[in-house]
Amino acid sequence: MTQDLSPTPSRRITSVRPKPLSWLQRQRSNLLLAPPFFLSTGIFGTLALIASLWDKSGRLQHRIARRWARACIFWSGSRLQVIGIENIPSQTAVFAANHTSYMDTPVVFASLPFQFRILAKKELWGLPFIGWYLDRSGQIPIDTANPRSTLSSFAAGVRTLRTGLSVFVFPEGGRTMDGQLQPFLNGAAFLALRAQVPPVPIALVGVHDLLPPQTAHFYNARTPLKLIFGAPIPTAHRSIRDSESLTLELQTAIAALLHENS
Repeated sequence: MTQDLSPTPSRRITSVRPKPLSWLQRQRSNLLLAPPFFLSTGIFGTLALIASLWDKSGRLQHRIARRWARACIFWSGSRLQVIGIENIPSQTAVFAANHTSYMDTPVVFASLPFQFRILAKKELWGLPFIGWYLDRSGQIPIDTANPRSTLSSFAAGVRTLRTGLSVFVFPEGGRTMDGQLQPFLNGAAFLALRAQVPPVPIALVGVHDLLPPQTAHFYNARTPLKLIFGAPIPTAHRSIRDSESLTLELQTAIAALLHENS
């Protein structure tokens, strides 16, 4: 989808890159915040790999991942507020959020109170611990450069939904560099329509300000983080031909949540 949605809320800048940190702030990030963050990733990643030897359902691995996520948020110095839990449907769903930072994944895992699978870029599978966890826990890699692989990933996502596990997607296809909501790809809508489950819009607020994509340092460590669940979008009586319109609805819903909570 390439429509120019300006000046609607979907093109609203939710945050911009902060000014360069001072030397003291950089050292605080390097010496106080980053080491326990990476140490937590190593420890919990190892535990998840060990658990994967007998945990075929993925439940224990998911619980470990949630503890890792909460540890990451704790060590970042921020607090997370989850809003709109009443909007989580009782049925299987496709959860879709704006993608602003490497901290998005810990925020998502810390917030969603059930086991799910992530549809994520194949490149992440090459990262130590994180990639190992993604592989052993049954997450779904997607190679956007290979159309056949992309279709195979979507098929795997539909099978996952039909087995009763929800799927999480970043519809923008990559992190925003400036905090601005980018045009959505149709993958989340395709999965929802093919499996006949509702997509649930999610807005992530404050995460870009904490760890912007353009830097390796934690900014504004006390920035309040928010994850907001929007109302599920019905897919009954809709077909794959409605992928474009459903994608636009999903993007508009996330833009509205960002506008209300920024």
